[in-house]
Amino acid sequence: MRSLLFLVLISICWAEPHSDNSSLEHERIIHIQEENGPRLLVVAEQTKVFTHRGGNVTLPCKFYHEHTSTAGSGTHKIRVKWTKLTSDYLKEVDVFVAMGHHRKSYGNYQGRVFLKESSENDASLIITDIMLEDYGRYKCEVIEGLEDDTAVVALDLKGVVFPYSPRLGRYNLNFHEAQQACRGQDAVIATFDQLYEAWRAGLDWCNAGWLSDGSVQYPITKPREPCGGRNTVPGVRNYGFWDKDKSRYDVFCFTSNFNGRFYYLIHPTKLTYDEAVQACLKDGAQIAKVGQIFAAWKLLGYDRCDAGWLADGSVRYPISRPRKRCSPNEAAVRFVGFPDKKHKLYGVYCFRAYN
Repeated sequence: MRSLLFLVLISICWAEPHSDNSSLEHERIIHIQEENGPRLLVVAEQTKVFTHRGGNVTLPCKFYHEHTSTAGSGTHKIRVKWTKLTSDYLKEVDVFVAMGHHRKSYGNYQGRVFLKESSENDASLIITDIMLEDYGRYKCEVIEGLEDDTAVVALDLKGVVFPYSPRLGRYNLNFHEAQQACRGQDAVIATFDQLYEAWRAGLDWCNAGWLSDGSVQYPITKPREPCGGRNTVPGVRNYGFWDKDKSRYDVFCFTSNFNGRFYYLIHPTKLTYDEAVQACLKDGAQIAKVGQIFAAWKLLGYDRCDAGWLADGSVRYPISRPRKRCSPNEAAVRFVGFPDKKHKLYGVYCFRAYN
C-alpha cells in the first residue's frame, strides 16, 4: 500500500526560461507533470504588452494538455485565476476568478475585467479603462483537478517619470506623503523599472527620491562630484530601504497620457496664483498639474517658452525644442520655483478634460 501511494505522488518538475529579453528574462515557470496523464500547460503568447491610460488591453493566456488537442480533460471544472504580483513577489493581489459560469473581480478592477474566451482554452484577461495603478506583472493560473500551471504577463504603460519635491523644499516627504504628492499631480509613485527605463532614456537627477517599493534611489547619466563622485559610472544609485514614516526624501512620480487638452492660456496680463486659478475656471478648464505638463511635454512634444503657474503653486515651462533663451542645452520641463503666490505675476497653464 505504501509503495502504491509513493507511485501516485511521484511527479516530474522542470523549468523553462522565457524567450524574450524583457524584465522577466530571469524568471522561470515551473511545470508539474503527473505521471498518470497529459500535463496541463498554460502559455502566454506575449510576456509583455503595452498600452496607455484610459485604453483597453488584453493579457494573453491559453491552456491545453500536452499531446492532446483538447483544452481540458472533461472530468474536472476549469478554474482560472488572475492575480497581480507585487514588486518583491511575496504577495499577490486578487484581480479576477472564474469557474464555470461563476465570475468575480476584486478591488478597483471590479467592472473593468473579464475573460476574452475566444475559444474553449482561452483564459486571456481583458482590462478596460486602464489606470496608472494597473502597471505591473500579472499571473494567469489555470487549475483543473490536481493539476495547475501559471504564466506571467507584464503590463507596461507609455508614460513619463518626473522628480517631485513640494514647496517646503528638498527632502521633505515621508513615503506616505510622497504617494499623496504624486496623486495630487495626476500621477502615481514610480516603480524601479519605470525609473530605470527613464534613466536609460536620459533622465539625470541628483536628488534621491522614494519609489513604490519603499526604496530610495536616483538616476545619474553624467557622474559628477555632488552626485556620487566624478569617477563613478552612470546608473541608478540606490540608498536602500528606509523607514516609511520617519525618513524624508523627494519622490519620483509616473504619469501617462490624459484625456483632455493641456494649453497655455492667452491672457492680456500676467497673473497672481489666485488670478491664474480663476482665469482657467473662466475658460472652462482647471489650472494644470505637474504631471500634466510633463505628459504634454514628453508624449505630445508640447513646447512653450512662457513660464506659467501650475496647481501646486510652482512655475514651470516645457521645452521640447531647445533654443537660445529657452533651455538651450536640453529638452526639459524647466522649473522656475515656487514664487510668492500673492505678489509674483506669471502666465498660467490650464487643463480641460474631455467628457
